[in-house]
Amino acid sequence: MFSIRKISPFLFAGALALSLGACSSNETASPDKKEESTGYPTKAITVVAPSGAGGGWDLTARSFTKILSGTKIVEQPLTVENKPGGGGAVFMAEYATQQAENNEMLFVNSPPIVINNLKKEGNSPYGYKNTTPLAQLTKDFGAIVVKADSPFKDLKSVLEEVKKDPSKLTFAGGSAPGSMDHLISILPAYKYGVDPTKVKYVSYDGGGEAVTALLGGNADVIGTDASSVKEFLKAGKIRVLAITSEERLAGDFKDVPTAKEQGVDAQFTIWRGVFGPEKMSKEAKAYWETSIEKLVNSTEWKKEVETQGWELEYKNSADFKKFLDEQESQVQQLLEALGMQK
Repeated sequence: MFSIRKISPFLFAGALALSLGACSSNETASPDKKEESTGYPTKAITVVAPSGAGGGWDLTARSFTKILSGTKIVEQPLTVENKPGGGGAVFMAEYATQQAENNEMLFVNSPPIVINNLKKEGNSPYGYKNTTPLAQLTKDFGAIVVKADSPFKDLKSVLEEVKKDPSKLTFAGGSAPGSMDHLISILPAYKYGVDPTKVKYVSYDGGGEAVTALLGGNADVIGTDASSVKEFLKAGKIRVLAITSEERLAGDFKDVPTAKEQGVDAQFTIWRGVFGPEKMSKEAKAYWETSIEKLVNSTEWKKEVETQGWELEYKNSADFKKFLDEQESQVQQLLEALGMQK
């Protein structure tokens, strides 16, 4: 049987000396040598919604952080921060120039990150190419909405009024002119033969503010994402005239006709995704790719998506980037048709 007492004293002493020498060598190594990585993340993570509270970005960010924390997929604290302004353009400028290496700050976005970079009015010099696209999470659709007591009962009655006098009705949305809610608002009119540049549109910071304007009588019609008006529809405060999906949605929107059903070929899909900084580290990117894949496959996330009235449509980082490149071309064509390209 092997026994430590049989080891030669000289051999033991030599081994001890080598061990101590190695420790001494490590401790006296160059003071400039950085400590080895302890693994990402080591700090709290901020997920920014570049809008006010209550809109699609805000709801997405809060659902995203809630499920990641609740399932323990991410152990570090996750907080949501609202940074409204210019339909996301104000935050994008700060993020691209001041947070380009901040691995602890992510943000959610949707088509405006493409649109704002391509449109003429209120153009943003920064877009998705100034980020690290991490994943597409969901898809949603546009909704044309009026107050519950509005005289307008269907989409065509609104469009006929606009065709007579494009400036008579005030349309509103939660994004800047030429951005997503604006495109949703005017797309049916454009498809109906109305000059979209003559339609009166007022912008607000986020879908929540646009709904408030509608309920307060400061707008006649709003164009926004369907999911952000779901609770108002259930409460009986609004009437949804049309959805920009190809087929009717299920659940709370099952009785709402599509624009296409009403003879207006106005389809618009709203994806939502998560982005990191342009110079995100490889370690951080790999961490989020793995974590988000776990998220979208979890029962808790699937239930949350259903509760919010979204549709799950996941694309990983590489597929998401490819999709964004393709959508950039599509959006450019739409803006050119509307005379809004830069």
